[in-house]
Amino acid sequence: MVKVNVHNLEGVSVKEISLESEVFGITPNRQVLFDAVVQQRNSARQGTHDTKNRREVAGGGRKPWKQKGTGRARQGSIRSPQWRGGGIVFGPTPRSYGGKLNKKVRNLALRSALSTKVLDNSLMVVENLVLSVPKTKEFIKVMGNLKLENKTLFVVSGHEEIDNAFLALRNIPNVMLLSVEGLNVYDILNADTLVFTEVAALEAGVYFNKKEVEEVA
Repeated sequence: MVKVNVHNLEGVSVKEISLESEVFGITPNRQVLFDAVVQQRNSARQGTHDTKNRREVAGGGRKPWKQKGTGRARQGSIRSPQWRGGGIVFGPTPRSYGGKLNKKVRNLALRSALSTKVLDNSLMVVENLVLSVPKTKEFIKVMGNLKLENKTLFVVSGHEEIDNAFLALRNIPNVMLLSVEGLNVYDILNADTLVFTEVAALEAGVYFNKKEVEEVA
């Protein structure tokens, strides 16, 4: 089991909990992490780029001059690719860049990302994120107490009361909030500090350590 301290919103360590070692304490698989980040970033691409080929450009319905007798090269249309304003050859067309990762590989990538944060001492656990009022200045005060200055990702359970916290942090640059179910490799690695609530940390240990998931070499 992985031992971590639990802090309250004043930044004081109040107790220690054990997290699932199969989720937070494995040896990170760097290749799987790389594959997961590439797949996720590719899937985020819109792929709406488009160019017109000679069939799609306007004009050029008739032959510009007769086939023989002019001394010039034969031409069939002024919208052929070699003409100014002509169609584009092998230009980009709308497509999906999304790829696919096997379920076991995705799970290993997530566990590797979480374990990387533990190894880098970049994972913190707080009791909860319950705020009395949805005020940004109150959340900034909490971040000051926890000494959080750079990119921070807060992870909560879907069963927690976080409405005030969500409203309070959404205007703060470089701060995100996700549920355990919404965790992904890119956002974990992109954050300088990963902050779990106690409930979310325990829930993640169960959620990402399902019995049917086997280790991927």
